[in-house]
Amino acid sequence: MVAVKAGDVEGALRRPDPRIGVFLFYGPDMGLINERARAVAERSVDNPSDPFQLIRIDGDDIASDPGRLADEAGTMGLFGGKRAIWVKSTSRNIAPAVDAVLKSGMQDTVIVIEGGDLQKSSPLRTLCERSQNALALPCYADEAKNLGAVVDETLKSNGFSISRDARTALIASLGGDRLATRGELAKLMLYAHGQQEITLGDVDAIMSDVSSLAMDAVVDAAFAGEGTGLETGSRRLAAEGVNAAVLLGAALRHALMLLTARLSVEEGRSIPAVMESMRSLHFRRKPLVERHLQRWTSGSLKDAIALLQASLLQTRRLSHLDDTIAAKTLLDLARAARR
Repeated sequence: MVAVKAGDVEGALRRPDPRIGVFLFYGPDMGLINERARAVAERSVDNPSDPFQLIRIDGDDIASDPGRLADEAGTMGLFGGKRAIWVKSTSRNIAPAVDAVLKSGMQDTVIVIEGGDLQKSSPLRTLCERSQNALALPCYADEAKNLGAVVDETLKSNGFSISRDARTALIASLGGDRLATRGELAKLMLYAHGQQEITLGDVDAIMSDVSSLAMDAVVDAAFAGEGTGLETGSRRLAAEGVNAAVLLGAALRHALMLLTARLSVEEGRSIPAVMESMRSLHFRRKPLVERHLQRWTSGSLKDAIALLQASLLQTRRLSHLDDTIAAKTLLDLARAARR
């Protein structure tokens, strides 16, 4: 099977080859991976809430017992019908288990795998890219065009319209992570409940907690390697009850913005010219962001993005440790900035 490009994923999912039995979603955007995997798994069965039709398995369990996936794939439903196996991501190699299933075949069963950020040489990714019965589907952070489509589709399906200036401000406030975007849109629609059109005032009101100066100060301190400012700001946010995942989401959006800007610099544009193009950036932050661009490279920013996405996933899995995870992640970023 030919490798699917990121821009062709939606088309491939709308018209999947009936021979495809394994869908592997991989890439740095864990939110988009989860969203697409959920959609494929749930539409593959008649009743997604039936645990006999939609079976959820942790990837670590498959790595420990490779035969379990083949057993589940070969099991007939109690009342017949289609079944789907939804495999959560793991850092361990489950390629042998998937290979065994592809070779033995599946009866009315679809396997959906959240693969995480797999390298090109990953055995699982390589296996699915080469198999005629599998699809390897990349999931990368949303660009402005993709964000606009997600915003328009979500608001329209929930009965909302949005003014042009509000839409522009909303897209500028959102980052590349699909899960974070869905969360912010849900908050906005809840705030605007009872009205038909979302205005710029609505966006300013509900997005202010994400882009507040206090949170910006913590993010800026982390990317500047300023330990004192990071510690002071983090304590203030914790005292105010700011959710750790929201803080990490703000840091992720900043890293994605920096990466785009840094790539422009490495392509030959001057830092002042790049800074001038950041019209949505608050004027107070521009000197700090300019320092970030001088300190970070595109390579180190990609590492930072991967770290932040992994930490966001951890906060969902270990919610009782979310503050600790966020504090350690931001400290790691500050150390990287100092290096």
